[in-house]
Amino acid sequence: MSNQQNVTTVVEYKSFALPAPMDASFDAADVAEDLEGLELSFPRVKIPGGGVPQFKMPGEDPDHPTYVGEIEGIILYNHSANACWPEGSEYDDNTPPQCQSMDGKQGYGDPGLLCEACGNNQFGSSGKGKLCKNMRMLYILQDGAYMPLQLALPPTSIKPYKNFVNMAFALRNRPVYGSLVKITLKPVSSNGFDYSVAVFNRVRDFAGEELAAVKTYAEGFRKMVKEMLEQRAQAHMEAAANIVQTVDDPLELPDNDGHFAVGILDGERELMPA
Repeated sequence: MSNQQNVTTVVEYKSFALPAPMDASFDAADVAEDLEGLELSFPRVKIPGGGVPQFKMPGEDPDHPTYVGEIEGIILYNHSANACWPEGSEYDDNTPPQCQSMDGKQGYGDPGLLCEACGNNQFGSSGKGKLCKNMRMLYILQDGAYMPLQLALPPTSIKPYKNFVNMAFALRNRPVYGSLVKITLKPVSSNGFDYSVAVFNRVRDFAGEELAAVKTYAEGFRKMVKEMLEQRAQAHMEAAANIVQTVDDPLELPDNDGHFAVGILDGERELMPA
């Protein structure tokens, strides 16, 4: 007879490094002053076209981007988002969307309707697809990073993400931020088009003090992003209302002591940010 013993292997992981407070040598007021008048945005990760199985990462030099095969981190928050570009400008980074929705429910711009009832958000509005692009915005914090990455999942990657969340989190009654995840890209060919689909895997679950720290950080981040999105939606709503008001207002000639002159009512308007 052979003596066999059951041996339990314990895998030790390096604790996930959450963002540390700002370096004491810098003044928060100085940083705030530098950002005055600028809209703070997150570093945006892009999924290249043509079935390239690598993410295009943001960097200081946009002419020389970095490409990586996987992204590992915590999905702090995620939400729906829609955007509709002028025909032919869908992939032009310098062209802002003509209509966009921060929550996938209410659009702002042209036509600026409820997304559910908008004709641009119906199948068939662009061939067999939609004029409006439905996305899922993910905010991913990497180990040791100070700012989360923003990844916009295209329509072809939304279903894989939904299935992953259901199996890895919902069925286990865990929030999405409760685990470390890894995201890769899989090349796919369909109807003569090559593109990449996101693939999601759960690396490990957080527990104990580590989970408590992640939970605290994630909850604070979610609150901040929700407030930011509400402020942007309000700004777009006010901008749209100002445009409508300008168009509807009757033309009034100014009283210039008998001199006949027409002033410029609205020389330019602010474009929606990309």
